Amino acid sequence: MSLSDQINTDIKEAMKAKDKDRLNALRAVKSALLLAATEKGNEGGVSDDVAMKALQKLLKQRQDSAQLYTEQGRADLADEELVQAKILQEYMPEAASDEELEAEIKRIVADTGAQGMRDMGKVMGIASKKFAGRADGKAIADKVKSLLG
Repeated sequence: MSLSDQINTDIKEAMKAKDKDRLNALRAVKSALLLAATEKGNEGGVSDDVAMKALQKLLKQRQDSAQLYTEQGRADLADEELVQAKILQEYMPEAASDEELEAEIKRIVADTGAQGMRDMGKVMGIASKKFAGRADGKAIADKVKSLLG
């Protein structure tokens, strides 16, 4: 079952269960998937890779919003964002461990023959594809910088 189909099924279940928080979070995902489907090159369908990127973007937005609300003393709004982020997290693949990330980036550096910071883009491109949905781009970039710098 594709991620889009899973989201649609879970929306129906959330409606039946009258789970307002889950329903709001999943509707946001469905909206993002519909937008992605209408973008040029997607031909009306959404692959699981595109769906995962949309989900990852929504999750990051929720986390950033929660942090902003917390800094502004709006715990009520921050809690709402964190609840939705937790629901979205359920659809993400298991996060890569720090050791796994480092080992894989070392392998990529060795395979590409990267010598220094000028080769960071080459390593980042491969590592970002490898860890799509499993590691944050900033974490990947930090690890690449520490290994190349």
